[in-house]
Amino acid sequence: MTKHALVALVVTMNRLGHLQKTLDRLLVSNAATLGAVVVVNNVSSDGTGAWLDAHTDPRVIHLPQAENRGGAGGFEAGLRHIRDQMQTDWVVLMDDDGRPNAGCLEQFHAAPRDGIDAWVSAVRYPSGMICEMNRPWANPFWSARGFMRGLTKGRAGFHIPDTVFEGGVVEIDGGSFVGLFLSARAIELAGLPEGDLFLYGDDVLYCLGLRQNGGRVGFDPSLHFEHDCETFDAEDGTIAPLWKVYYMHRNALMMYARASGVFFPFVVALFVPRWWFKARRYGVDAPVYRRILARAIKDGLARRTDMTFAQVQALGAQDPLVKPPHQHQP
Repeated sequence: MTKHALVALVVTMNRLGHLQKTLDRLLVSNAATLGAVVVVNNVSSDGTGAWLDAHTDPRVIHLPQAENRGGAGGFEAGLRHIRDQMQTDWVVLMDDDGRPNAGCLEQFHAAPRDGIDAWVSAVRYPSGMICEMNRPWANPFWSARGFMRGLTKGRAGFHIPDTVFEGGVVEIDGGSFVGLFLSARAIELAGLPEGDLFLYGDDVLYCLGLRQNGGRVGFDPSLHFEHDCETFDAEDGTIAPLWKVYYMHRNALMMYARASGVFFPFVVALFVPRWWFKARRYGVDAPVYRRILARAIKDGLARRTDMTFAQVQALGAQDPLVKPPHQHQP
């Protein structure tokens, strides 16, 4: 079995154009820099499978799935394949619309990586602006100082500031699955991502698990990744399609439970009412939002992940008496 220095893991579904750009960017690196690219195909219907099967670079490994288990299930399946069927020192994870900038993988190999089990990249939009959904973070509940920052500054209290992107290497607690480099030791310590989460929070829970099992995580701002995606938050703060409300809030409760420990009841009391009152932003969809949120809260508190994607989509269906399409209040 060939031993690789680095393997890339890409999860895709019905975004062949993005995937092609990402593979083009990855495969510019030679085999010594990047030994293989494992592409988890979540039941794409846009020709992705045929295109991957016909790819001429032997480093591309097509891993088709029997069902769509979301990004979380895709990363679980891909990392299991790499762990069990391949040998590599490092794995770098990304979505199909996330890709390394020119020279990023070479820069990763050029710097010493001993002593740190996972490295988080600096992720920006194509415009050069910092990508907020991929901003690295420190758990505010693991120190009194961090806890006070979180209370007084909100999200800015536990996500690293812009100035760190212009500095040197710092130790943190986690980042996203876009540009996350995992060592073989990290995978041994943290295991596999929780595939049943489907969407949102799998990267946070994975990094928390790694840290709690003794792993160290570093942020290297010289590792540049591009995330070619739309801005995450709508202008009015709503989530669409509505079924995503379930995964967003169920998984958030599971993240908060692991991150906050004994502070979890306080976190629930703080956040759940805020989520509930956001229903007014959904206009005619408010009853559907509340129905989904209620189930998300119930399952999040019980740590339940057995709802199928079809069942979650059914939760997001319109009430029989509500016919208009999704609308927002001005």
